[in-house]
Amino acid sequence: MFHRSERLLLRPPWPEDWKPVLGGIADEGVVRNLARAPWPYNPEDAREFVQQPVDVMFPRFLITRADNAMLVGCVGIHPNGSEVELGYWIARPQWGKGYATEAARAVLEVAHMLGHRRIVAGHFLDNPASGRVLTKLGFEPTGKVVRRYSCGRGEDALATEYELDLQEQMPSLMQAA
Repeated sequence: MFHRSERLLLRPPWPEDWKPVLGGIADEGVVRNLARAPWPYNPEDAREFVQQPVDVMFPRFLITRADNAMLVGCVGIHPNGSEVELGYWIARPQWGKGYATEAARAVLEVAHMLGHRRIVAGHFLDNPASGRVLTKLGFEPTGKVVRRYSCGRGEDALATEYELDLQEQMPSLMQAA
């Protein structure tokens, strides 16, 4: 599955993508904001990531620039218990350019097309930039702050949780694009 936004092409990871993935995520400042990526992130982790099968109901995409195919990061949805969770990371040189918001909005469009009705997300409290992305997308804070394990940190950290009703928010998300 592929999806195009204004500046980005979201596409599945391919085995030959392991080096660009490694180059984007093998940064402690990126990995510490993620729950499931280990630190240090090594070539074997990148090779394993790009070779994982993708469930069509829970797609994950490499975020690439549409004009030159440069890797920007990764975005996708995945099951988390009975819920559907949004996750993303952006390579440090690409921070602050609006790519996380644009890519996540595109994935929410895909999630809506797939019939998902509600999406959850969260961020560690020491990563407020991710909270700003979620707010721009229409996510609402649940009021819950929970301890969540971060493989990259090797310990629990406090995270705040958000939710988005796709049926309610999809029209406004499409207008914001």
